[in-house]
Amino acid sequence: MSESSGPNGLTYADAGVDIDAGNELVNRIKPLVKATSRPGADSDIGGFGGLFDLKGAGFQDPILVAANDGVGTKLKIAIETGQHRTVGIDLVAMCVNDLVVQGAEPLFFLDYFATGALDVTTATDVVAGIADGCKMAGAALIGGETAEMPGMYVEGDYDLAGFSVGAVERGGILPRPDVAAGDVLLALASSGVHSNGYSMVRKIIELSGMNWSDAAPFAAGKTLGEALMEPTRIYVKPLLAALKETSGIKALAHITGGGLPENLPRVLPKNCSARIDLGQISVPPVFGWLAKSGGVAEKEMLRTFNCGTGMVIVVSADQADAVADVLRNAGETVSKIGVIEAEGAAPVLFDGSLDLGA
Repeated sequence: MSESSGPNGLTYADAGVDIDAGNELVNRIKPLVKATSRPGADSDIGGFGGLFDLKGAGFQDPILVAANDGVGTKLKIAIETGQHRTVGIDLVAMCVNDLVVQGAEPLFFLDYFATGALDVTTATDVVAGIADGCKMAGAALIGGETAEMPGMYVEGDYDLAGFSVGAVERGGILPRPDVAAGDVLLALASSGVHSNGYSMVRKIIELSGMNWSDAAPFAAGKTLGEALMEPTRIYVKPLLAALKETSGIKALAHITGGGLPENLPRVLPKNCSARIDLGQISVPPVFGWLAKSGGVAEKEMLRTFNCGTGMVIVVSADQADAVADVLRNAGETVSKIGVIEAEGAAPVLFDGSLDLGA
C-alpha cells in the first residue's frame, strides 16, 4: 500500500493539484516576464503583488485607465489544434487596444490562467505569447495567477483572462468633446477575425465538415487551424505615435464584438452619426469565405465580425492626411471609410456593400 493511500498520507497531488508543476512554471516564465521590463516596472515575478512607479514612467498628472478581457471560444481552436503560442497575444490585444482608445499608454498587464491539471509546456507557451503581446504594446508583465482546479475543466482545457492598466495625462483623454460633422473616419486594417465571433466561426466549420488540419480555402499555404489562429493586431504603438505627433485625433473605436454598428457609437456624441462607405473597406478573404460557407448575410457579418476594420479613428479633416502618414510609416494599413454627419436616422449609416467575394 502506498503512503498516500493511508488515512494520514493524502497529498495535494492526490487531489489533482501539482504544486511542483506550478513552481516549475514560475521558473520557466521568469525570463519571459523580465523581457517585458519598461520604465516604472521592475518586472520581477513571484511576490504577492506587482509594483509600478508612475513617476518613473514619466507621468505628471495621470489618469489611470483599466481594462480586462478574455479570448473567448478562440481558445477551443487553440486547444484542439495544439497552437497555444498566439492566444497570449490575443489576450493582451483585447485589453490594451481598449486602453489606447481612451488615449492611454498601457503600463502593465496581469494574466489569469485556469486549468484542471497544469501542463507546464502548454502554460509556458501561453505565457510566452502574453509576453510577446506585452512587448508589442510596451506594457510590463508584472504578475498573474495560475489556478489548478481539478473537476472544473476537462482534460486539456484551460481558460484565460487578462487585466491591464494604462495612464493618460489629464488633458489627453479620448474621446474629445469636439467630435463634429465634417470629421473624417479612418480605418486601420485588421489581421483577420481577431478574437470575436469564434462561436459563429466554429459553427460554420462544423457545418462545412472541414477539419482544422485541412488546407485553408482563403489562406494559401496554411491549414484552417493555422489561418484562424492569426492573432489580434495590437495598434498601441502606432496610435500613441499618431497622438503624439499630430493634433487631430478626436476619438478612437476598437472594433470588437458587435462590429462597426455597436462599437463606433460608443465614442460619438448624441448629435452625430457616422456615415460609412462599405466599399472602401478592404475585406480579408476569411470573411468572404465565412459568409459564403455559412450563408451569413452582410448585416449579420457586420454585427458579428470586424470585417477587416480593427480600429476606427475620428480625426479632423485638416489633419486626416498627417495622421494617416504617421500610421502608415508605423506599418499600418490605413483607409478613409467615411465621415461624421449631423445626427441621422441611426448612429451608424452604411452606404454601398462589403466586398465579400463571389
